[in-house]
Amino acid sequence: MTPAPLAARLSIPGGPLFFPVTAFGPDGSVDLDTYRTHVRRGVEDGAAAVFACCGTGEFHALTPEEFQACVRAAVEAAEGRVPVVAGAGYGTALAVRYAALAEEAGADGLLAMPPYLVVAGQEGLLRHYRTLAAATALPVIVYQRDNAVFTPDTVVELARTDGVIGLKDGLGDLDLMQRTVSAVRTEAPGDFLYFNGLPTAEQTQLAYRALGVTLYSSAVFCFAPEIALAFYRAMHNGDEDTVGRLLDGFYRPFVELRAQGPGYAVALVKAGVRLRGLDVGEVRPPLHEPAEDHLKQLAQLIERGHTLLDTDPAGKR
Repeated sequence: MTPAPLAARLSIPGGPLFFPVTAFGPDGSVDLDTYRTHVRRGVEDGAAAVFACCGTGEFHALTPEEFQACVRAAVEAAEGRVPVVAGAGYGTALAVRYAALAEEAGADGLLAMPPYLVVAGQEGLLRHYRTLAAATALPVIVYQRDNAVFTPDTVVELARTDGVIGLKDGLGDLDLMQRTVSAVRTEAPGDFLYFNGLPTAEQTQLAYRALGVTLYSSAVFCFAPEIALAFYRAMHNGDEDTVGRLLDGFYRPFVELRAQGPGYAVALVKAGVRLRGLDVGEVRPPLHEPAEDHLKQLAQLIERGHTLLDTDPAGKR
């Protein structure tokens, strides 16, 4: 797939962007059959795209061989119905290797994760992502967070780079995002894409939408697609009552629960998938499983979220 078709498919999504968890069996190995089931269900439930082996998919914990097998399985499960974007990261040489593995596995694009550990200057970051983009035919979305934070001028240069089609923001600095969007619009006009990539992005999507950022990742979609879709449709249709009801009754409490443990942005999501009946296994170290009390709270929240879908703004069933 060339950059333009992927950008076009992502620019007008029909649902949330799906970041599946990676399924592990009882012995800790990758469970590809369960993973295919997870991806297939997400596509059938209305995902607009599958982002395989990214943050929620524990990219950091996968060997290159496991990574390629999972990307291939995601492509098989998606069956061309939606695009499959794969993670790629670490240093430049490894990022290029992961890009090649993803391309061989049939992925439609890449989400370029921050470089491993080092804090680099803008010149080095730009060189890193340009090298990655030049090394693959796959379109690249650059992920801003942690040690990969860009000035507006750097994003302008990324937008001018062949093969780079967008920026996913996991930083949450709205002032910086506004200046970035403005700079790219002025200096590199075109169809550059922006994504809200904060954990539980629904919680901040009203603010991002005001900046013109309509694309967002939905970890909740992994375990409660009905809730995620209801929120997405309410946002799209301007249904402020439903948006507010879900934010107040489900998303805010979920974000507060997520904050109770380090790594819960992944571990709690994976636990949610298991609570809904699909055994995707536990997270791999160094992440750890949620506390038992937190699992009970999660189950109650999921039930409450579904109750909210059946409740009108006046609170009547």
